[in-house]
Amino acid sequence: MQKKIYFPLTLIAVAILAGCAATKNVSLTEAHSSYNSAATNPQVTTLAALELKEAGDSLNKADYALSEGESTATVDHLAYIAKQKVGVAQETAKRKAAELAVTNASAKRDQARLEARTAEADAAKQQVATMQETADQQAAALAAADANADQQATALAAAGANADQQAAALAAADANAERDQALIAQQEMQLKELNAKKTERGLVITLGDVLFSVNKAQLKSGGMRNMQKLAGFLNKYPQHKILVEGFTDSTGSDSYNQELSERRANAVRTALIDMGVGGDRVTTRGYGEAFPVASNDTASSRQLNRRVEIILSDNNGNIAPR
Repeated sequence: MQKKIYFPLTLIAVAILAGCAATKNVSLTEAHSSYNSAATNPQVTTLAALELKEAGDSLNKADYALSEGESTATVDHLAYIAKQKVGVAQETAKRKAAELAVTNASAKRDQARLEARTAEADAAKQQVATMQETADQQAAALAAADANADQQATALAAAGANADQQAAALAAADANAERDQALIAQQEMQLKELNAKKTERGLVITLGDVLFSVNKAQLKSGGMRNMQKLAGFLNKYPQHKILVEGFTDSTGSDSYNQELSERRANAVRTALIDMGVGGDRVTTRGYGEAFPVASNDTASSRQLNRRVEIILSDNNGNIAPR
């Protein structure tokens, strides 16, 4: 017998109130909306209470990250995980509801068979009791019983086919949910290999000065290996675009620094295009000695300023402006 789990209404109310705090972040607002929709669905709270709790826990993490001033990318990522877990809870509820439907259909089918057999037994008794009726009347009664049995069998077959379709749909939904989870884990692993850092503008990959020839725009072998990893990621996830920004230290003239920063950014773009990345997905900018990340007082700090930063877009191809 299916055990029913009732989701506390107080927890639903808390979740709805918490959603008000997410109005400053679009992704978090969407996640709250999805969660509230699921939390007010009796089917989800009854049949997928554990999965909905996991989604609520993930949403709380996203809310906490926002309240603690974490980066937009971090909040977006946590909101995305929460939204995916809400989807898992909804799909789990649908699957369990379909399983209940299959169980009920089987019970109805058994009851119909019992009723059919009872009807046949009653008809046999009636036949004995009405032996004095004419042969034509008995034949008509038997024909009507056969027709009724055929209709019942047809209805049961249709119910069984519908249950099979629901089971197939649930299996496909489960497969899609597992694939989405695997995709998220794979993306995070590849971004970790690229040393991508979460910033207010999104994920940023930094190529240091040591990956370029001195005062030149040619990428060294180490830089090319990084480009191969990045190209592999971009070719696998075509929804992403990138912005390549070049920077220098304060030594040298402004014009030279500007030109060098642009050439290094363009060198990265050329390498990615040569590796199969569409040119419309790669934008470049050179800033010369602007936007330093360290002072220019020492050789080590100047080396930090000589860099190329690669900003990865969100899933919609959007990149926050500098």
